[in-house]
Amino acid sequence: MYLNEFSDTDKPLDMTLSKEYESLLASAQDLGIVHGSNIRYSSRNIILRHQRFHFLEWGQPTNPTLVLLHGGNQSAHSWDLVSLHLADRYHIIALDQRGHGDSEWSRDADYSSSAMAADVNALVNELAIREATVIGHSMGGMNAMRIALDFPDLNLCFVLVDIAPEMSSEGAKSIRKFVTENREFDDLQDFVTSVQKYDPYRSAEHIQRTVKYNLLQRADGKFVSKRDHGQRLASTEQQRLNSDRFQLSDAKKMTNSTLLIRGADSNILTQDAAHRFCEALPNGTLATVSDSGHNVHGQNTLGFIEALTNFLET
Repeated sequence: MYLNEFSDTDKPLDMTLSKEYESLLASAQDLGIVHGSNIRYSSRNIILRHQRFHFLEWGQPTNPTLVLLHGGNQSAHSWDLVSLHLADRYHIIALDQRGHGDSEWSRDADYSSSAMAADVNALVNELAIREATVIGHSMGGMNAMRIALDFPDLNLCFVLVDIAPEMSSEGAKSIRKFVTENREFDDLQDFVTSVQKYDPYRSAEHIQRTVKYNLLQRADGKFVSKRDHGQRLASTEQQRLNSDRFQLSDAKKMTNSTLLIRGADSNILTQDAAHRFCEALPNGTLATVSDSGHNVHGQNTLGFIEALTNFLET
């Protein structure tokens, strides 16, 4: 059983009429995040590459487009506060990537960056998006880098959030440990408590308001992580694709304007690795956001918004 609302047909669902939207507005008020009135915000489904994808659409299609790609074990809703703030100036497409959120799981269990990049390429073409800024956090940032390599003809700029070719092995190990130990719960409050210990930057109230996007309730009553954890690649070729990671030497091919946003306390991306990446990019800029770790936009949303809007406006 799903705990959140989303469109379960081919018709958009107006999310501004939902209790979830009221909850989001409460979080925005708590954090001092300003936003426009009469926001356009809907839940939609689309078929891409023979698979159903769910996405959230914010703002008017006539405005500049942002394509938002969440991190692993997250969903399109991880961008809600950022999207709410920007929706009066931008057209925002926040995608639930395959095997995550309210999108369909991959039938062939292909969760490689190459497959996810191809999904975004199909999305951009299906929605007739001529130019956009792709903003990717963690896994979504890895997929954004792969988009730049595999689809260089797309008219895109990029914002990479706390991700680069060189990552801390200890930080990655910490994330894997948290994911592995937090797949199943008897009580929602247990999950909230676990997240609080892992992510001290966010308030318990904010975590409680967003828990519905991370879990679903199984038939036996247990709450389980809303992600395909049975991610077994179907062939040797898919294993090759999954290991086909963006390398530092690939940075020279990423010629479009690129902003790298790093959390000052990140355990994934060191300051040195961030500088090396930006120096290798032909058109790269680095912004560091204080009072945040790996999940920059969720831990210091105001600081993230400032860094992002400075880039978007220039």
